[in-house]
Amino acid sequence: MNDYLAAILFFLPAGVSNMSPVFANKIPWFNKWNTPIDFGKSYKGQRILGDNKRWRGIVAGTLMGGATAVIVSIFNTHTVITIPPFWVGCLLGFGALAGDAIESFFKRLCKVQPGHSWFPFDQIDYILGGLLLVWPIAALPLWVVLTIFITYFGLHLLVAYIAYLLGLKDRPL
Repeated sequence: MNDYLAAILFFLPAGVSNMSPVFANKIPWFNKWNTPIDFGKSYKGQRILGDNKRWRGIVAGTLMGGATAVIVSIFNTHTVITIPPFWVGCLLGFGALAGDAIESFFKRLCKVQPGHSWFPFDQIDYILGGLLLVWPIAALPLWVVLTIFITYFGLHLLVAYIAYLLGLKDRPL
């Protein structure tokens, strides 16, 4: 398998996790779990993360990351990581969602309105979070990090636009 494709497939669990909260919100029995990650707390008069960051999204995204990694591992035998794929996927997924949550905190401090784009931070937060959390178990070469960064930055823009066209998002970016 092409090394670049293997790098892209390695990070796929983080990409899937980043999209999962939107879909988790559409599951009738699961969307009743409405607890915000920040438990409704504020910092300097602003919600810490806002209403769009909920525990159901963290749980759904982390588990989807693990499931995606298991599926990818069937096709991507190029990896040298000895940890079971499910746990690597969970790390990537949780890292992606944690990166998104941290970015939301700074977005609120900068007074960017919920639902509005904060380019390019909205596009790179999950990439940085996923890479940082998986770094201790997968010291990736620079070319892999760059491949992941360029590919998933572009994919984020494309998927966001498709979600806008499908009516899942209010804005294309």
